[in-house]
Amino acid sequence: MQVIDPELEKKQLVKEYRNLLKALRPNLEPGDKKEIREAFALAMEAHNGMRRKSGEAYIFHPLEVANICAKEIGLGKTAIICALLHDVVEDTDVTLEDIESKFGHGVANIIDGLTKIEGVVGKTNSIQAENFRKILLTLADDVRVILIKLADRLHNMRTLEAMGRNNQLKIASETLVLFAPLAHRLGLYSIKNELEDLSLKYTEPIVYKEITHKLQQSKAQRNKYIRRFIEPIQESITELGLEYEIKSRPKSIFSIYNKMKKQDIPFEEVYDLFAIRIIVNSTPDNEKSDCWRVYSIITDFYKPNPERLRDWISVPKGNGYESLHTTVMGQQGKWVEVQIRSVRMDDVAEKGYAAHWKYKGESFTGVDTNLEEWIKKIRELLENPESNAIDFMDDFKLNLFSDEVFIFTPKGDLITLPAMATALDFAFDIHTQVGTHCLGAKVNHRLVPLSYKLKNGDQVEIITSKKQKPTEDWLNYVVTAKAKSRIKASLKDEKRKVALEGKEILTRKFRNADFGWTNSNIQRMVHYFKLRTSVELYFNIGAGVIDKNEVSIAIKFFELSDKVGKTPNGHKPETPINGKKVAVKQPDMVVVGDETDLSYSFAKCCNAIPGDDIFGFVTVSEGIKIHRTNCPNGIRLMSNYGYRIIRAKWANDTLKEIRTFPAGIKLIGIDSIGIVSGITDIISKELQVNIQSITVSSIAGAFEGSIILMINDLSHLETLIEKIKEIKGIDNVSRFHVEEALTGVVE
Repeated sequence: MQVIDPELEKKQLVKEYRNLLKALRPNLEPGDKKEIREAFALAMEAHNGMRRKSGEAYIFHPLEVANICAKEIGLGKTAIICALLHDVVEDTDVTLEDIESKFGHGVANIIDGLTKIEGVVGKTNSIQAENFRKILLTLADDVRVILIKLADRLHNMRTLEAMGRNNQLKIASETLVLFAPLAHRLGLYSIKNELEDLSLKYTEPIVYKEITHKLQQSKAQRNKYIRRFIEPIQESITELGLEYEIKSRPKSIFSIYNKMKKQDIPFEEVYDLFAIRIIVNSTPDNEKSDCWRVYSIITDFYKPNPERLRDWISVPKGNGYESLHTTVMGQQGKWVEVQIRSVRMDDVAEKGYAAHWKYKGESFTGVDTNLEEWIKKIRELLENPESNAIDFMDDFKLNLFSDEVFIFTPKGDLITLPAMATALDFAFDIHTQVGTHCLGAKVNHRLVPLSYKLKNGDQVEIITSKKQKPTEDWLNYVVTAKAKSRIKASLKDEKRKVALEGKEILTRKFRNADFGWTNSNIQRMVHYFKLRTSVELYFNIGAGVIDKNEVSIAIKFFELSDKVGKTPNGHKPETPINGKKVAVKQPDMVVVGDETDLSYSFAKCCNAIPGDDIFGFVTVSEGIKIHRTNCPNGIRLMSNYGYRIIRAKWANDTLKEIRTFPAGIKLIGIDSIGIVSGITDIISKELQVNIQSITVSSIAGAFEGSIILMINDLSHLETLIEKIKEIKGIDNVSRFHVEEALTGVVE
């Protein structure tokens, strides 16, 4: 048990409070300090006696959230008061009326928004997709609600170590799926990177520690290279008479991990571990030209990669980000990314939309034009309450994270869309009716298919027809959440009409056969035709997919099977008729929760083996499935269905059992005579491992192979991988997931 020193705790509290006032000092108006002191006093009183899981006094949490809001986001007095009080209505006897009478309607309104979110995203519970809309709705009221919530989440992630492993996985996965993308979309790049890194720390702890250690080891060498790289640049920029600062920005641990995984390379082959940032102190009138002057100096010394020039000064990103990026060839044949921006641009890049108000002199009740457009799109998406919540979340996440393309209308208006957006996406972005009746498109005056992927600078004209209606294929042509939701809504309306016709046909068939119109009989019909719902049954009958004669045959079959006491398709009543397997009891292998005798089965999407970090997932029809925590589907399951996650671990004696599990390894190397024989000898003869399947392909002197083996446990697999790496000509050996589609896993 942690021993608390009251005096030391009090001193630390005073220090943190003074740090907060110090961070706010440049922006405080007369009387502001008094209001902040009153808010702090109220929070102290309300949270008196409360402690966090870590053992520290609860008041440190709202104080730290307020500090993040002030220092790292740059919010002002009102937001700081709200940050200090963000948990009092949720966790104490203080009411919104108390807040309003003391601090006014504006503060009470933000606290109300934060309290609504807290009801959805609890301190320990994972967010559910059905409540995702509620969080987005708060954006429309006051952006500060989300900014404070992001600060709250960042502090919770910084102190996540005190939580249990199960909650760590849920909260980290949720952060990766929702809060990091939101921080990205609001321009809070530093916070986004830290949230991703901290999420990785808990979802992939071994990988996180390895990358952190290697970054620390190579730090001195990196710094030496950076000094050599910037030396000639500094002299030339100084001669121009510009005030400037040069920083080096290390690549985030999460970005390094993503690159290693995506390109299947080790840490040592990730060369862009840092970027050089040049910040010019220019007036608003000169900042563009000064940035281009610096770019000219850099390209005098180093050859640029023309395909890696990004001009976000002329056309800023949708979240307000402005910067000039170029990648140049530095010493020793290394590519180096250089970012050039003004002090104002850097402030906006670090603090996102909070910095826009600082430079535009606007109150927080008005919002930046780009943000206004984004919130408008959110409102449009939220108008369709019938859309599937999981699909909605996936689509929205895609639009949060994606890069952008800039497209022009025939009149020359600029429209921003996610990268990979199509002509059909553009049509729906203009207006729902334009998208719904879209017949074709002209890009740069040439006719193109609706699936045409738009490029920066394209000018698009949409051709419409009142007779045109969306089809199922259209869903394959679009990437934006708005277009997908509108197409699905239109298809659903059409499907509903056809389903009503099908229901009428089925009703008549039941009536004519004197067969009871009951839920039981309708479900029997659904199972007979191997469908999932009664709506699908009605639709298939209405659309003619199921012939009327087939319906009559099915009814006769039911009548006959009732007489002989069997259910449709010859199944006995107690046997599942949906063709799905039920989890089989496998005692003593895995402890699920605190139980050793619960039935479970291993998910085929990741093929966990003893030694892997695992969790249990409760499915509707297949019992408990055991997944690896780094399963391709794991993050999605833990973030969307946190309430169905169960703690799981390998039983103590599992590793001693003589039992094998499938595991896949991928090999890359130089093709040579006898190399495959050498690999199989080590696997089969030296280590006595059974090979389930092997695939090897050779192209121009290089080979790639994938082998599925039957392994005892993780240490067995790691030993085998190390042995194979010793073979001459083998360049890389890595484990891969034996993939299976997610469909059906979470039904």
